[in-house]
Amino acid sequence: MAQPAEKHHTDSRLESLNEALSSGGFLQIRRMLNGLPPADAAHLIESTPHTLRGILWQLVDIENEGDILQHLNDEVQAQFLRQMDAEEVATITEGLEADDIADILQQLPDRVIREVLDSMDHQDRVRIEHVLSYDEDTAGGLMNTDTITVRPNITLDVALRYLRRHESLPEMTDSLLVVNRNDQFIGLLSLRKMLVSDPSVTVREIMDTEVEPIQATKSAREVASLFERFDWVSAPVVDENHYLLGRITIDDVVDVIREESDHSLMSMAGLDEDEDTFASVLSTAPRRAIWLGINLLTAFVASGVINLFEGTIEKVVALAVLMPIVASMGGVAGTQTLTVVIRGMALGHISRNNSRWLINREMLVGAINGLIWALIVAGAATLWFEDPLIGAIIAAAMVINLITAALAGAILPLIMKSLNIDPALAGGVVLTTVTDVVGFMSFLGLATYFYA
Repeated sequence: MAQPAEKHHTDSRLESLNEALSSGGFLQIRRMLNGLPPADAAHLIESTPHTLRGILWQLVDIENEGDILQHLNDEVQAQFLRQMDAEEVATITEGLEADDIADILQQLPDRVIREVLDSMDHQDRVRIEHVLSYDEDTAGGLMNTDTITVRPNITLDVALRYLRRHESLPEMTDSLLVVNRNDQFIGLLSLRKMLVSDPSVTVREIMDTEVEPIQATKSAREVASLFERFDWVSAPVVDENHYLLGRITIDDVVDVIREESDHSLMSMAGLDEDEDTFASVLSTAPRRAIWLGINLLTAFVASGVINLFEGTIEKVVALAVLMPIVASMGGVAGTQTLTVVIRGMALGHISRNNSRWLINREMLVGAINGLIWALIVAGAATLWFEDPLIGAIIAAAMVINLITAALAGAILPLIMKSLNIDPALAGGVVLTTVTDVVGFMSFLGLATYFYA
């Protein structure tokens, strides 16, 4: 989260940018954009309405385009990439890390990707193709092929002299990767340990062989969990035969964590995690319309249930007043459970062994809260309408709906995951339908039985 001082600094930059745009001070804008760190320049571009972004992008110096482009979200990246030919893409991505280039290329059609790769030199093309051969949401898609490897039989003195031959070390280098003659990973040599050890000892004597490398096919979510659990700065990536492919660094894992967080938040509203805050009306409206249509269908289902009890509602007008309370309480209780379960699944805490305990726990919590609030609402309804029976009916309906909501909130994500459906995306809609239908059915059904 940005600190107040940082937020103020960003706001002042945006204000200066808007003033320069209004006054036509393009020279000032060019100096501002090209003088900022790439991440800050990308942030300013993303914070500008889409109609002005093209102007800003034209003012970015070509040598800075690649560095800024890698920090833009996928939707804004695609907007600029559509305006470039293959040669331009190859030029601006020159010098970027392999994983960052792969992320950019994946925004392009396959035909254009091939053209960009063909315009690269052989060494760069091989590196990029290696990363592109893996899905972007796997360790192979996250890894960088820029690594420094050493053999176990050399001395630390030789290893140090080898390092000094490099102009610079890859970013986030905290360890050297130890491989055998077949380039199979066998251990890590910590730079800290290397600097304080006797130069005459061999790498084999002080290297760490307990570190398990990451399989290239492991999901990005699992990779992020491993980095969090072991406090890694970087980690080696290997294939099924233990051949070293590259390494993943913490900066890439932070991106994964942020994307997972954005995905969970935006999916609750049926939106994509790369949703552009300043996208055009024509591109934003259709996306939201689809999700509104899906919700409308579920609303018709709930309305259909209410229509079944039209006669009862006409007899007892108080039912129309109290109906929303039952559905709303069930919706909130179910959402609480759904959120806890989805978060537990994301963290890898939930498995077959403990899911039954969690479901039972949530049902008991639903029952307890249902009884507490049922008594409170029953008392209020009785005093309001001077009818003890309607108080008892709404109390019973609330207990039924809160227990059902807790059960649905716990089970739905597990079922959806087994069906390869994203629970963060679809869980909320299904849960709302369940709690509305059960809430209306129990409340109006009991009312029909006792008032008919």
